[in-house]
Amino acid sequence: MSNDNLQIRRIAIDTYHENVAYMHRECGIYRAEGFQALSKILVSTNGSKVLAVLNVVDDSSIVLPGELGLSEQAFQQFNVAEGSLVTVNHAENPKSMDAVRRKINGERLSQDDFNSITNDIVETRYSKMEMAAFLVATGQNNLDRDELFFLTRAMLQSGDRMNWHESLVADKHCIGGIPGNRTSMLVVPIVAAHGMLIPKTSSRAITSPAGTADTMEVLAEVNLSPDQLHNIVRQERGCLAWGGTAKLAPVDDMLISVERPLGIDSQGQMVASILSKKLAAGSTHLIIDIPVGPTAKVRQMNQALALRKLFEFVGDRLNIHLEVMITDGRQPVGRGIGPTLEARDIMQVLQNDPDAPFDLRQKSLQLAGRIIEFDPDVRGGQGYAIARDILESGRAGAKMNALIRAQGSKPIDLHPGSLCHEVVAERDGVVTCIDNFQMAKIARLAGAPKIKKAGVDLLTKLGSEVKSGDTLYRIYGEFPTDFRFAKELAAQDSGYTIGNNEQIIKSLIAF
Repeated sequence: MSNDNLQIRRIAIDTYHENVAYMHRECGIYRAEGFQALSKILVSTNGSKVLAVLNVVDDSSIVLPGELGLSEQAFQQFNVAEGSLVTVNHAENPKSMDAVRRKINGERLSQDDFNSITNDIVETRYSKMEMAAFLVATGQNNLDRDELFFLTRAMLQSGDRMNWHESLVADKHCIGGIPGNRTSMLVVPIVAAHGMLIPKTSSRAITSPAGTADTMEVLAEVNLSPDQLHNIVRQERGCLAWGGTAKLAPVDDMLISVERPLGIDSQGQMVASILSKKLAAGSTHLIIDIPVGPTAKVRQMNQALALRKLFEFVGDRLNIHLEVMITDGRQPVGRGIGPTLEARDIMQVLQNDPDAPFDLRQKSLQLAGRIIEFDPDVRGGQGYAIARDILESGRAGAKMNALIRAQGSKPIDLHPGSLCHEVVAERDGVVTCIDNFQMAKIARLAGAPKIKKAGVDLLTKLGSEVKSGDTLYRIYGEFPTDFRFAKELAAQDSGYTIGNNEQIIKSLIAF
């Protein structure tokens, strides 16, 4: 191996959870060592080292033959000064890939296998292609319940864990798939106003038009350091923050960085992701919301019951008090789909606005009430009434304003994007079906969640009577190209079915 040195050069490229190095094709080390594009290299100096995927460059304005460029991710992890001299060698392939190949062949993996895989991922020994192989190998129903427990525990142990030194730390999580279902942003201020500890750390959207962190970011800062997070939670009894900065189950964030562009969201990975994150955040009591509907993630009641058993099995073995609520997932919750529109709905509910979406309000009160009943001083069945009183008295709104100030308030503008297109009914009748997946796809094509003001605003819901030409919903955007894609998709399939009352899909849930 060559002992020649290269100078580190910082390349201002965000490679999102993947270390990437850039080497000039005319570099002597590149020629001498037989490196190839996309091979993995080990960069080291004075005891510091970083693993990276190699990209080969022909443009000297990016990197010179005597330099090694590092992406933002790799440069920050390496933590050495720009211009430092480093050595570059071939990196060994991660040994745990043998376990991934065994899983691809249908074998059952052990706890040690999952520990090795998650450790190698956190140590950036896996490229995104190798992570994708792991996700596909463990996707769908390829993990039995013991393997799911092993994976969850391995993910939990991959990073830090918070300890709030309290016997009851509450949280809630929805498995997703229902646009506009932003109940956490109502549950947290209600529960915190009751006095219970509810430090809500959320991920950003994976396949949806908005996650809780994306929507809260319209109102306040969500990228909080662990110290900021602790101080805010101690002061306000809650928070609504992005979990990525706290290094809680970091392997989950790295896997999500691959799941997002691939649109992968398998059941086993979902259970492991949710529970590892919640346990790492210090939760002791957790509500899981599983919406069921014909276009939800979970489409049949038997699937929901099987998923509930998986959550309960893993939760019980990891010593977290967990309750699963199966809810109505036939249509989007609230009116807005996309960060700004969802934030508008949230603030309307908190301000007891008569125009606030009724379904969002009711579902949030049901979830908050169930969490409040974790309080040993609250009798079963009283939680909903307590939650409703906290909301109607204005205490929940005051608590949300306090959380916004504590996290760092932003100039709040709840107006949607400047581009607007109305999708209208093509016949008289009643709205009998709204396709959750199609509405989410239209909102994403419009630019959500990256473009906060983009999305869809629903004017009609299931059971609404409409005349031909009535507006069903509006598409909002900020950039013409995204906006055009969303309009074209809505023209192909509006996501709405118009019929008669007898055709309305009945709820499977008594909620």
